[in-house]
Amino acid sequence: MTPKRNRKRSRTTRLILLAAGIVLGAGLMREVRGSNTPDGSATRVVIPRGASMRAAADSLAAHDVIGSTRMFRWYASLTGNARDIKPGTYLLPPGAGYATVLDALVNGKGVMATVVIPEGFDLRDIAPALAKALDVPEDSVQAAVTDTAWVNQLNIPVPSLEGYLFPATYSFPEGTTAREAVNAMVERFLEMWKPEYDIRLQAMSISRHDAMAMASIVEKEARKPEERAIISAVYWNRVKAGMLLQADPTVQYALPRHVGRVLYKDLEVESKYNTYKHVGLPPGPIASPGVASIEAALSPADVPYLFFVARADGGHEFTRTFEEHTKAIAQIKADARAQRRASGSAEPKGSR
Repeated sequence: MTPKRNRKRSRTTRLILLAAGIVLGAGLMREVRGSNTPDGSATRVVIPRGASMRAAADSLAAHDVIGSTRMFRWYASLTGNARDIKPGTYLLPPGAGYATVLDALVNGKGVMATVVIPEGFDLRDIAPALAKALDVPEDSVQAAVTDTAWVNQLNIPVPSLEGYLFPATYSFPEGTTAREAVNAMVERFLEMWKPEYDIRLQAMSISRHDAMAMASIVEKEARKPEERAIISAVYWNRVKAGMLLQADPTVQYALPRHVGRVLYKDLEVESKYNTYKHVGLPPGPIASPGVASIEAALSPADVPYLFFVARADGGHEFTRTFEEHTKAIAQIKADARAQRRASGSAEPKGSR
């Protein structure tokens, strides 16, 4: 091959490489800058603690936030930030661009506030948890949960949304207000409420508020899932018989502070929520029940029980008559004393 032909081929190769570099560079710059008109709404991307850049890039690509995992990792390596990403739940739009996405991961921008509301939490638990997650004053949460618009829409006869803030894990973007968070929680409750629940309300001749009040008591009482429907039946049986519910969780709710155990002196608290003094259901829910407790309230077991007492194993002894109930209490106390003697523990004072 002649030198002239070699020079011509070399020049052609350089032009091809230059053109490829221009195309690649233009593509990379588009990816770095991002689309001027990104389409689609922002999506949540979770970067677990300890995740590598490869794992983070794979997650970003799976959510269409970036186009190429390899190019994104290469860009991160060029910037020297490949090992500096922060874990968290991010809200990122598709086509945001490598620069924007990497900046978010490195500096923790766009991280969403995650708050877990367990089943059985009441507003005294929920308000501080929300306030901390959103970084807002607790007073703003208290104001949001007394929003008359929601209270009226849900036909709630009490001045708060107690019981209607559905227990779940929520992720809120930075800047979410207390009212927006509360709205999301109530909307989750409405999404959870099934049409067949309304059919059950009609069959039982009760309101949704009645069902939620009962569900909240069941939520607080039940320790074993299989007992939810039975506990519900006991309380509905007492309602039908015109008896006092005598539900300890309602007394705990009526007290000015949380207590782990109800004492005899606590039964004297003056409150409409004290079901040791007032017949029927309390004025409203005493906590946020989960789906299982709501369904138990709407579908109580077909049993004749009117009483139950807690056993040491977390379950309950169910009985039909007061005489049977008294014997069950005596037996459980005798078993507890025997266990304390065996372990050398002292007898608790002031307990019921």
